[in-house]
Amino acid sequence: MGVVMGTFSMQTKQVGFRKDKVEDDLEMTTVCHRPEGLEQMEAQTNFTKRELQVLYRGFKNECPSGVVNEDTFKQIYAQFFPQGDASMYAHYLFNAFDSAHNGSVKFEDFVMALSILLRGSVREKLSWTFNLYDINKDGYINKEEMTDIVRAIYDMMGKYTYPVLRRDAPRQHVDAFFQKMDKNKDGVVTLDEFIMSCQEDENIMRSLQLFESVM
Repeated sequence: MGVVMGTFSMQTKQVGFRKDKVEDDLEMTTVCHRPEGLEQMEAQTNFTKRELQVLYRGFKNECPSGVVNEDTFKQIYAQFFPQGDASMYAHYLFNAFDSAHNGSVKFEDFVMALSILLRGSVREKLSWTFNLYDINKDGYINKEEMTDIVRAIYDMMGKYTYPVLRRDAPRQHVDAFFQKMDKNKDGVVTLDEFIMSCQEDENIMRSLQLFESVM
């Protein structure tokens, strides 16, 4: 969870407010996708109109067409983890952003997710994270899914972590995860179990608060 939110904090901090006058509507020149109106997005998210304008400029700078496909998303994400291989984790993250499951992420998808992760309630943030881990979207997290996510995170962090990770570290991480979160010991973690366990963990709750004032 901290990896997801930490990356977003780095991205949003790179975008500064410009002092020049900005029209109420977004700048939308030569793009393949035109975002919804500012007023509608302001009503649907926890961002102000000015913040949405800043986010859109950053998004359009990286994705001039107005949409981003998975390959481009992976290239952008890899910039934050040059010491490792972020491709698999970026794949899972892209699928979480791609709410329409059509192979592309629009500005609206990006902003809705960012609004939850930075300004959402505790339950909203944890629900979004659960959806990221629930790879097959069946409403449960099983050990195979969690192992895939953990391995992707370890690959992304690279081999230069300190202390050096043992080869069996992903399996131990997953075992500890299920020991803690699988309350009824049925081999899967439900959304309610996930949220309850996270709320009982002080470290996780602190990580949820770190980026509430990023923008």
